[in-house]
Amino acid sequence: MGKAICDGYHLDAFFTRAFYKHVLGQEVTYTDMEDLDPEYYKNLKWLLEENIDETDLFENYFVYEAEELGRMVFKELIPGGKDIRVTEANKMEYVQGICDMKLTNNIREQTASFLEGFYELIPKDLISIFNAKELELMVSGLPEVDLEDLQNNTDYVNYTKTSPVIVWLWEILEEMNNDKRAEFIQFVTGTSKVPLDGFKALQGMNGIQKLQIHKSFVGPDKLPTSHTCMN
Repeated sequence: MGKAICDGYHLDAFFTRAFYKHVLGQEVTYTDMEDLDPEYYKNLKWLLEENIDETDLFENYFVYEAEELGRMVFKELIPGGKDIRVTEANKMEYVQGICDMKLTNNIREQTASFLEGFYELIPKDLISIFNAKELELMVSGLPEVDLEDLQNNTDYVNYTKTSPVIVWLWEILEEMNNDKRAEFIQFVTGTSKVPLDGFKALQGMNGIQKLQIHKSFVGPDKLPTSHTCMN
């Protein structure tokens, strides 16, 4: 991968946002879980938004449960974690701890081996000037975005094809160069990769799913928001 970047050669390889952050030496946060496991991220987000001291729906401790080589193992997120219950006061620490375990600690040895080879070709202080999205484009290259294909595979909720906002959107995308279109695809899907079979094969949280554009009713002063796990 390092040699490919040095030579300007693009790879048909796409990594998670968290892994690109490991390469760049950047902090991985719980929001990076959305890219790896959208359903699990949704559960974590529910946990952060709800007052769990007032509900009986959640009871957990500072322990991570996972299957390794066919058997279940339990790892404490903090010393004595099996005896520390998650509460409203410490739930943020729990969420960050569980994400650190899944996104960092479980692959620490493999990541260290990868980075040892990568940094031999590209020193850390040189690659760290980029962000995760820029690194992905350096590794995988710019996609060719077929706007007609994208339009044909887009659903609208509380909009129609002739709604002024929708008309403006496609006009703006038509005027964009390929670099900007790639950034748009990254924004709405979480990756610059265009499916090999075109946008009709776009993957959503529940399998193949078209791009969706929903009208927001929160007011005209809000910027567009993307939910990449659901496209």
